[in-house]
Amino acid sequence: MIDHQVRVHPSTDRLPREEQLAWKLATVATGNQEVAEPHPGAAAMAVNRVIDNASVAVASLRRRPVAVARAQAVTHRATPGASVFGAEPGTRVSPEWAAWANGTAVRELDFHDTYLAADYSHPGDNIPPLLAVAQHTGRSGADLLRGVLAAYEIHVALVKGICLHAHRIDHVAHLSAATVCGLGAMLRLPTGTVYQAVGQAVHTTTATRQSRKGEISSWKAFAPAFAGKAAIEAVDRAMRGEGAPSPIYEGEDGFLAWMLDGPRASYSVALPEPGEARRAILDTYTKEHSAEYQAQAIIDLARRLREKIPLDRVRSIVLHTSHHTHNVIGSGANDPQKYDPAASRETLDHSVPYIFAVALEDGTWHHERSYAPERARRPETVELWKRISTVEDAEWTRRYHDPDPGRRAFGGRAVITLDDGTVIEDELAVADAHPAGARPFDRAGYTGKFRTLTEGIVTPAAQDAFLDAVGRLAELDTAGLADLFPAVDTSMVAAYDAELPKGLF
Repeated sequence: MIDHQVRVHPSTDRLPREEQLAWKLATVATGNQEVAEPHPGAAAMAVNRVIDNASVAVASLRRRPVAVARAQAVTHRATPGASVFGAEPGTRVSPEWAAWANGTAVRELDFHDTYLAADYSHPGDNIPPLLAVAQHTGRSGADLLRGVLAAYEIHVALVKGICLHAHRIDHVAHLSAATVCGLGAMLRLPTGTVYQAVGQAVHTTTATRQSRKGEISSWKAFAPAFAGKAAIEAVDRAMRGEGAPSPIYEGEDGFLAWMLDGPRASYSVALPEPGEARRAILDTYTKEHSAEYQAQAIIDLARRLREKIPLDRVRSIVLHTSHHTHNVIGSGANDPQKYDPAASRETLDHSVPYIFAVALEDGTWHHERSYAPERARRPETVELWKRISTVEDAEWTRRYHDPDPGRRAFGGRAVITLDDGTVIEDELAVADAHPAGARPFDRAGYTGKFRTLTEGIVTPAAQDAFLDAVGRLAELDTAGLADLFPAVDTSMVAAYDAELPKGLF
């Protein structure tokens, strides 16, 4: 790896584009064509993530934001076009709209992969726009695989090197740059074209984190889909010869100077050397539970503690955890909505006190039942929920940012005080499904998740057909990419869609 130092430059420096971060990202995307075969482990993990995305997309087909995005997309028919999860067989739409619909479906349940470092990310959000463009432009499964691995490489590098959330900038700004680079690698575009598209995409997808604060709405699911759509449009413009604001990162009125650490900002972004295998996807991890990633270990901890705690005697529960967990999904966020039984599903998904209470009571976690309004309003749950708080623990913050991925920890320590003063404590560093956890997800784990989430929506035969196709991802031709969309009973989807109010399209 090569560490690239990135800082703000005044316009008088006339920073050469070859010294700009956007150019270096583009070079990584376009400069590895001499490596004929992808890293075997990385390629296998990419297959896992395509399975994972399909699992959560199918499970969300009858959720309102997904139905709305699908309804918008199917009005934009195109030839050759791209497939849409849940649409009638043979439906093809413009790739940017397919990315919009499919990206929303993948993100809606907050149930696919994650990478946490200096910032947050869901690198699997890169896959829907890449798949859409691959279908529309006649690419193969091998092309798609190359693009996916490049997008993950860029995404992980940016998340390691540049923190956005400290300045309340939403993490999709890194996503859009990664998607552009993945598209560039997949399409074998010139470095200069990808460079211009990175600048356009970052410029148009820089937004505040209010989408994940307070009363969280369905925009949380739409935000990464918007970034993917914007990335496709940026690549299209750049291919037609249009330029971008530059230097997008280093300029004196640019991203770092005014959105992040200011004119004296300096960052280090580590990127692979020429010819180095793209394997950053192996540093990422998926979710066993449909909740914010920092809650994954907390749910597993609750399941472990459940038999030890008389819930009717709990005086207080304090979760000692990292800065990120405390301030984003804990009581440190100072969001009263995180304790509101009438809060939206998206808000409850970002409330670790609620999640810990329900997991303690139920001993399990379900992507629908655990968020049902009647579940959130259960009196005994509300009573327990109000007794749970979080505190930032310096040691857990240090472990969260440990430079060694094998020692990095995203969990916490629970301190439960009973009504007689008895204290019960336990801790869990990482989720059971994490690569360093008790039951790391392997291909069988991803396959099991797919079968569970698609049960009753995808027939067993159609499940088998999808799993067979995705297992041969690198061998698929363009027509075969359509098999990465499991066949569903579209009549029940259409019946739900018919009840939606109409919009402009």
